Amino acid sequence: MRFDLITIFPEFFAGPLEHGIVRRAREARLIDVRVQDLRDFTRDRHRTVDDRPFGGGEGMVMKPEPLFEAVESLLGQSVGQSSGLASLAAGTAIVLLSAAGKRFTQETARRYAGLNGIIFICGRYEGVDERVAEHLATEEISVGDFVLSGGELPAMLVIDAVTRLLPGALGNEASAQNESFSGGAGNTVPTRPQHVAPLQVDKHRASDSNEANGLLLDYPHYTRPAEFRGWAVPEVLIGGNHAEVAKWRRAAALEKTRRNRPDLLLR
Repeated sequence: MRFDLITIFPEFFAGPLEHGIVRRAREARLIDVRVQDLRDFTRDRHRTVDDRPFGGGEGMVMKPEPLFEAVESLLGQSVGQSSGLASLAAGTAIVLLSAAGKRFTQETARRYAGLNGIIFICGRYEGVDERVAEHLATEEISVGDFVLSGGELPAMLVIDAVTRLLPGALGNEASAQNESFSGGAGNTVPTRPQHVAPLQVDKHRASDSNEANGLLLDYPHYTRPAEFRGWAVPEVLIGGNHAEVAKWRRAAALEKTRRNRPDLLLR
């Protein structure tokens, strides 16, 4: 799978790409990550990528011209009123990272893992010219309800989340099936416990909504020593009864979800 990153800070990715699962996936050629310097697609001697917004306001806005040209150089085709993105190669997404985008979820990551390639547009300043969102990007994605200085960190979060879902990326494939938001057998709520309100599923919400699926967070994990500073590992985890362990883990996951993310159960 190929990831292309369009950014004004190409050096930002030198560190994140050289560690952990992403590094191993690159070395195994499961993923190909290429960084494009947006300033290479400017035409003035100052290599300008931003300008003041029409209508006034604070800050600067990223210009459409270099972003369109950067993406077009990767696609090998132009994007305009007549051509648009109708002929975009199947299995390719152009993702604009933006605080105003749709929320990125584990379901989105699973969908992305089925693609051949993703082009990430890393915004900066006060935002990106809206024509990029409307006519160039196929999706506008946010990693949470907060504002960051740019799209570089969100792009790496998405790459990491997607990479770990690719076959061969993890040492144990079951790891990706039993994590928080995975939707595996141990991470859903098919029936309603007595103390949990019924799920209110909104049919009008986007298909990427975790909340409507009643997902659970991952269950708590413990390792040696069995007792640390007076805090002991739950006895059930040491007893060797796998059925009881599974039962405890499910109950513990439900309790942790109720405590930390009740919206996943009650929304």
